[in-house]
Amino acid sequence: MSLSIIILAAGQGTRMYSDKPKVLHTLAGRPLLKHVYQTAAALSHREIHIVYGHGGEQVPEAFQEFQTSWVEQKEQLGTGHAVQQVFANLPDVDDVLILYGDVPLITGETLKILVEASSDSGFSLLTTHLDNPRGYGRIIRDENEKIIAIVEEKDATEQQRSICEVNTGFMVVKGKNLKQWVNALKNENKQNEYYLTDIVELAVKAGIEVTPVLAESAIEVQGINTRSQLAEAERYYQLVQAHHLMHNGVGIIDPARFDLRGELEIGRDNEIDINVVIEGRVKLGNNVTIGANCYIKDTIIADDVHVLPNTMIDNAVIGKGCRIGPFARIRPDTTLDEDVHVGNFVELKKTDVGKGSKVNHLTYLGDSHVGTGTNIGAGTITCNYDGANKHQTIIGNDVFVGSDVQLIAPVKVENGATIAAGTTVTKDVAENTLAISRSDQKSITKWKRPEKK
Repeated sequence: MSLSIIILAAGQGTRMYSDKPKVLHTLAGRPLLKHVYQTAAALSHREIHIVYGHGGEQVPEAFQEFQTSWVEQKEQLGTGHAVQQVFANLPDVDDVLILYGDVPLITGETLKILVEASSDSGFSLLTTHLDNPRGYGRIIRDENEKIIAIVEEKDATEQQRSICEVNTGFMVVKGKNLKQWVNALKNENKQNEYYLTDIVELAVKAGIEVTPVLAESAIEVQGINTRSQLAEAERYYQLVQAHHLMHNGVGIIDPARFDLRGELEIGRDNEIDINVVIEGRVKLGNNVTIGANCYIKDTIIADDVHVLPNTMIDNAVIGKGCRIGPFARIRPDTTLDEDVHVGNFVELKKTDVGKGSKVNHLTYLGDSHVGTGTNIGAGTITCNYDGANKHQTIIGNDVFVGSDVQLIAPVKVENGATIAAGTTVTKDVAENTLAISRSDQKSITKWKRPEKK
């Protein structure tokens, strides 16, 4: 049978105290709904339907890349009513998997088990046990331990509230039956809403057994309703990723202080210190060390690279044997060849640096090309912006640039040239020549310092 998937994402999320729809809040750098969609999309399915409501078009506009059918729930009348909005495009013969856009940690493995469990009766339900089940619907079983109903906490008796097995909301139901039962729902409850959970009792009355599947991890099925819950989910998710990386050979000093907000491709013998944030797509070669408090995004790092503490690297390519930092900033479209040294308080933007060159102190190079074996002195800057346009600086091989030099782009410094400290370069510098521009130094004798009045 084919599988149709419905993701309910219409909730307002009032306890987030935010103008942003709840499913747009992020976990590990991705919106909550994107986590759920990507897990669902990995399953073999016919179509994914996403029901949105609060926030209007903000939600579908944020996920234009999704291969999905968007359905608006204009009135928030409960989960049963939300599912009902999809019925016009839902085949009777399909099994229907119900997911939630604010439960981002659900795994594909659990969903596969849930789908398979529905094959006999046409109805499977995911449950879990909680030490503190407050806020969740309770699973009601008969004397034979078969599920006969779900009671929401607001409608439960004192005895029912003591039950620790709770409904997660995840279920798989045959399409024809789902339509029949949802259309028969009543809103005779304290919320005056159409509860999807009430179809369990309707199924039992129809003689259909509800097959339970117990989630191994309670946090996997935890919904995000508050910022505290979002933070808890974030830390759990990051710990899972850190331990996965360590299992595959990465040395992480403290997995509780590591964040991966994207994809990390790893080599061998890599070491990552505390408070490192990796975002987007990052690739590490072999024997890479990343110091404390570093931020690395969308970057390729080759073998034997040392990234010292408090360094930021964004959308760059780092060659073998490079040493970067501490307190360096590598901005987008920068490429470092092998054995390049970039030191403290150096900023590079849209710059290529050749093999063996050094930019060690207090320097800004933007829109630049630096050759091989070149040394850039402390306090050097490329003046690449004239207020309207960016211009390029080209520095050749084996060039020595002294301290406190300004290169006024566009300008070219040929191979082997030397630029004296304190020089402002406004013209091209020929090969193997010295460029120097300084005013004469004067000494005034018997100088008296000004005194405060």
